[in-house]
Amino acid sequence: MSGETNLTIIGNLTADPIIRYMNDTGDAVVNFTVASTPRVFDAKTKQWKDGAALFMRCTQWREAGEHVANSLSKGDRVIVVGKLSQREYTDREGVKRQVMELVADEVGTSLKYAVAKPVRSKARNSGRPNPKADNNSGATDDPWGDFQPTTDEVA
Repeated sequence: MSGETNLTIIGNLTADPIIRYMNDTGDAVVNFTVASTPRVFDAKTKQWKDGAALFMRCTQWREAGEHVANSLSKGDRVIVVGKLSQREYTDREGVKRQVMELVADEVGTSLKYAVAKPVRSKARNSGRPNPKADNNSGATDDPWGDFQPTTDEVA
């Protein structure tokens, strides 16, 4: 959509993601904070040091939010892509407040200092049979090897 501010942030989770479920819809929403700290060169000491950290509050919804909560924890280096959003709310003391947050479209682990192996979510499989699920069927380590898109996934 035009007029939205898209943002990509790379940094480390400051705490474990916190998941909640909406009372009215049952949708999952996960909140987490990413600390992004630039490295800057100090010309006086001729050494690299940490710059001022940016702490970005992030939100991820529904199944993707559940995946974030089940996959990531404090200290993990992540890449978050989404839309910057400002919203107002009234706190418990009745004071109006504003918050900036990144509503995530995609959240992934950074492979700069770690390794990861994707595991396909069973919920995403939509009940399609997996012919390689039987250990005697010659299953491979490729989690995407048996993926056959349906017509709604191709469109």
